[in-house]
Amino acid sequence: MSEQQTSVTRKAEILAEALPYIRRFHGRTIVIKYGGNAMTDENLKKSFAHDVVLLKLVGMNPVVVHGGGPQIEQLLAKVGKKGEFIQGMRVTDEETMSIVEMVLAGQVNKEIVELINTAGGKAVGLTGQDGGLIRARKMLLADKDRPGEQIDIGQVGEIASLDPSVIQTLTANGFIPVIAPIGSGDSGETYNINADLVAGKVAEVLRAEKLVLLTNTPGVLDEAGKLLTGLTAKRIDELFADGTISGGMLPKISSALDAARGGVNSVHIVDGRVDHCLLLEIMTDSGVGTMISSH
Repeated sequence: MSEQQTSVTRKAEILAEALPYIRRFHGRTIVIKYGGNAMTDENLKKSFAHDVVLLKLVGMNPVVVHGGGPQIEQLLAKVGKKGEFIQGMRVTDEETMSIVEMVLAGQVNKEIVELINTAGGKAVGLTGQDGGLIRARKMLLADKDRPGEQIDIGQVGEIASLDPSVIQTLTANGFIPVIAPIGSGDSGETYNINADLVAGKVAEVLRAEKLVLLTNTPGVLDEAGKLLTGLTAKRIDELFADGTISGGMLPKISSALDAARGGVNSVHIVDGRVDHCLLLEIMTDSGVGTMISSH
């Protein structure tokens, strides 16, 4: 068989392999946390948008929640500020908050909407303020060095409640919601919320089939740097305890675990640096990351 025929046959096999997944996930919600290199590399941006549109066209309901760390850092640097993180959370004073809003709601959200629309989808940009989507309250972190004490990290919020009706209205009408992780407090103040936490909560409230978190690593790695492809809640607790999971992975894994325990069928932490990682993870036998199950 010629090389060309082999290539054509392989393509047919791949399409056939996707069929049971398309059937199984038809009409189901897939929440995708979009961040890391996949947001900054031009080719990866296009392949991400292409994947999201394809998922929609074969009958799934993708919902995108995005971060914007690198873009926020760039703008902070321009105004002479340096980002500070405690336990994987960005310390957010008033000036930083206005930059976060400008970058997330203004620049990044619009760019993702445009990418998806250019790829043939119908995306609509939202923040947690739209349609009363996210009610937030101030987050205080437990001080590890001083038991009983709490650390104030500024206008960083945790989710008090999430009303999914605006998302459901959009998806039912053929749109792809793209959500920036900003929420409103009771007095109208805005809060910067970790995008992994928002994605996890959105997945939980929508009873999503899957939550897919794009990262800059192959997935969750053990002490030796080896990929852990399947994790349970019990194993994750052990990895937290021995310090294997730390830094920016903390909020990611915590929200993944909460979502799995809250009824999301499976949570995937995938390598966003791999071309078409969403399709590989959702529609083929060979996933490209770590899958977390609630059991």
